[in-house]
Amino acid sequence: MVTMYPQKLKKGDEVRVIAPVRSLAIISEESRKIANKRFEGLGLKLSFGKHAEEMDEFVSTSIEARVEDFHQAFQDKNVKAILTVIGGFNSNQLLRYLDWDLIKSNPKIFCGFSDVTALNNSIYAKTGLVNYSGPHYSSFGQELYFDYTLNYFVKTVFSNEPFEIKPSSDWSDDAWYKDQKDRKLIKNDGWLVLNDGNAEGTIVGGNLCTLNLLQGTEYFPNLENSILFIEDDEESQSHHFDRDLQSLIHTTLFSGVKGLLIGRFQKASNVDTVMLQKIIDTKQELKNIPVIANVDFGHTDPKITIPIGGFVELNASEEPKINITKH
Repeated sequence: MVTMYPQKLKKGDEVRVIAPVRSLAIISEESRKIANKRFEGLGLKLSFGKHAEEMDEFVSTSIEARVEDFHQAFQDKNVKAILTVIGGFNSNQLLRYLDWDLIKSNPKIFCGFSDVTALNNSIYAKTGLVNYSGPHYSSFGQELYFDYTLNYFVKTVFSNEPFEIKPSSDWSDDAWYKDQKDRKLIKNDGWLVLNDGNAEGTIVGGNLCTLNLLQGTEYFPNLENSILFIEDDEESQSHHFDRDLQSLIHTTLFSGVKGLLIGRFQKASNVDTVMLQKIIDTKQELKNIPVIANVDFGHTDPKITIPIGGFVELNASEEPKINITKH
């Protein structure tokens, strides 16, 4: 599969917001106003999928409606980037119904995370189109402490220049959407090196339990010469993460993984650094590859934007470094 890099954004471009998982209807007017103002500040024009506001008993809408919005966003020549509203549980329902030739013929920026991992990796596996694990439209609705997330989003989708990722100074795991003013920051102690070493390769991955849904299907990405990044949400306790990671390691493709990045866990996961080191130490397949944890991506904030299918260099040492060289 030939890797394709989408055209970068510039001021005046149109960004289409679609809801391939949960509905736009659950996003508050306050958050929408903040998000819309942010995009206006970037010089971007927003449009919304025809069915984005629809909502059923699954807080989503029909497969047909979601696929229609997906296809229309890729078909529309005026649309230069596509952002998902928010995550959820059912984006993998769409995979059999997506027109991969249409997507391949109309390469453009696509960005989202969490359950959107199924779409991110399927797009890359089926078309070779580099796309982005990064903030949803809803993420842009954070009034405070969004600078780090915004900075790496801009670096990734507005420019082709390589860049180094730096740890955030603080992070949060609060329900900011319930009270925009009552935010609780936690000092960031930096990234945690679990195995040292150097590696470079094509970066793929995302939400671990969602990525595992693709195992054994045509939608699972090629792991040859790859850097794998994984994270999970607050429902993933240490034993869940342990067995989900083990399941991924058991795939025949895992031998192609050259390095592993683990996103910061939410506090409710109860996965501390001691537990995480023990989990990694049990995996013989990880002994000879660098592993860096507590990286700024996943279900805490802030978060970097990661180019699925892009090229990454990492140095897991006393002062770990991560460089995005192609995105």
